[in-house]
Amino acid sequence: MTYKPFNSFEMAQSQFDSVAEVLSLDEGTRELLRYPLREYSFAIPIRLDDGNVRVFRGFRVQHNDARGPCKGGIRFHPLETLDTVRALAMWMTWKCAIVDIPLGGAKGGVVCDPHNLSMREQERICRGWVRQVAQNVGPAVDIPAPDVMTSAQHMLWILDEFESIKGARLPGSITGKPVGMGGSLGRTEATGFGVVFSVREALKELGIRVKDTTASVQGFGNVAQHAIQLYQQIGGTVTCVSSWDQDDKISYAFRKTNGINLEELLKITNRYGGIDKTKARDFGYELLAGDQWIEQDVDILIPAALEHQITEDNVGGISDKVKVVAEGANGPTTPGADAIIQKKGIFLIPDFLANAGGVICSYFEQVQSNMNYYWTKDDVLGRLDVKMTSAFVAVSELARKRNLSMRDAAYVIAVDRVAKACRDRGWV
Repeated sequence: MTYKPFNSFEMAQSQFDSVAEVLSLDEGTRELLRYPLREYSFAIPIRLDDGNVRVFRGFRVQHNDARGPCKGGIRFHPLETLDTVRALAMWMTWKCAIVDIPLGGAKGGVVCDPHNLSMREQERICRGWVRQVAQNVGPAVDIPAPDVMTSAQHMLWILDEFESIKGARLPGSITGKPVGMGGSLGRTEATGFGVVFSVREALKELGIRVKDTTASVQGFGNVAQHAIQLYQQIGGTVTCVSSWDQDDKISYAFRKTNGINLEELLKITNRYGGIDKTKARDFGYELLAGDQWIEQDVDILIPAALEHQITEDNVGGISDKVKVVAEGANGPTTPGADAIIQKKGIFLIPDFLANAGGVICSYFEQVQSNMNYYWTKDDVLGRLDVKMTSAFVAVSELARKRNLSMRDAAYVIAVDRVAKACRDRGWV
């Protein structure tokens, strides 16, 4: 049998098509929302530290801006594709709509592996990327942010180049900046904390106390680390995490049945979320194959890595004990696996609801940057909790009222809001 790679954009379109049927959208609206409004694909020639020139491929996709300026991250990844960026941009549109912030969806990326690039080379890529799209982004048009393997430092380089091109200080043009340089307190924690806010609400609905639960987390980057932090603070126990090993080019799962020590693991983790397996063993962690994170006998699974991680091939390995799946990553569950999770009776919190904390706080950062007035960390996280909880309750109530899955209910609310904005503008 020939293996066909899973196409993220086809998956995103399929999810949209199902909701379009539920909403009885007209053909014009369907055609408009199935595809991005604008796409940019370009070359970024960079002189490497050794003097050689290498050309990288860059993308920016703006899916829809009917509800406000586009918003979405920029990721550096060696396997980045235009279709992946298209899917992520579409999901960003729904994410902004479900939490009811006045933004649309976009996404960007560069095909590269930061592990093999110096910081100076990465800076040149950042500056080269924004030079290619400077006329098509900005605080009233499209506001980029960090994503996979990009950071506050990358965003500051992009902002500096953009401001040089425009000849003005425009801190609201980029979010995810360093605190003190226009960044928002709480932004680093926002996505991971948002995942746990949604888990907390799901457990309330199921009548389960957080302190009685255990969790397994896929990934150990920014989202996973802060999800673990807050989940442990409110009483939960994480028994397993997975991490990519750059040397072996595979992932490993690290298990401690009595609970991992987050501070201990952070001390042996690189800036890309890679845990040192030798030191982890010394700390008493059991080393497992990376895909075994999903097979743990826990109450909660949190995929917080990349797309297509829960599939029809591995969903059968989910323990009967699992009560909640909270999608910290974008598009981690394929449609076939999603259907099986529903049959198992597992409460699934869909990605564009569960991980919306990042874009909510990015919106808060944009507002603060534009006002040149910055809130306290408690203020930011308090507002984040209110937004996440409000969105979760709205989705949960609709799911019960219309006997829909949480994913379908979230899509119905989000797509309906975007479709209405398009109609109100007279686009369809």
